[in-house]
Amino acid sequence: MSLPAPCKPRPTTESAAGDELSLSRLYLLRAGYLVMALGLALTRWPLLIGHDASWPLMDGVVVCMLVAQSLLFFLGVRYPVKMIPILLFEMTWKVIWLSTVALPLGLAGGLNGATFSVAVNCSLVAIVLLIVPWPFLARQYVTSRGDRWHAAAKLTAGADPRGATG
Repeated sequence: MSLPAPCKPRPTTESAAGDELSLSRLYLLRAGYLVMALGLALTRWPLLIGHDASWPLMDGVVVCMLVAQSLLFFLGVRYPVKMIPILLFEMTWKVIWLSTVALPLGLAGGLNGATFSVAVNCSLVAIVLLIVPWPFLARQYVTSRGDRWHAAAKLTAGADPRGATG
């Protein structure tokens, strides 16, 4: 009795996507994830660990969201391509906040110390803008076909794949 031959893993879209980016781009993404993960771990994890029950609602929400985001950034160190959507989220909310909250306040002269501090922290989004592989994202999310919306129809022998009848 012989054992079956080991199967070669079939290439998946994720591995094909990772192969599309250069190794140096993957390391750049990993470095970006690591910087953001460590920054949040050093600044937000202590707030979560040492908090008391009297946290204001939104303070607790923000800290918990940022701790969760840091965990996803750590995951991005291992899976830089698969975790690109978390970079997109990071970039998108910061650009929206800077353009709709900080910029109008700054132009009106109403930027107080706390808002200025958040604006400076959010301006670090420039790092994300620089490390994101934009041509790759355009191919993945703009020009490629989206995922299917319904179950694939089974074809029978001789059937017309367009659904036309003879």
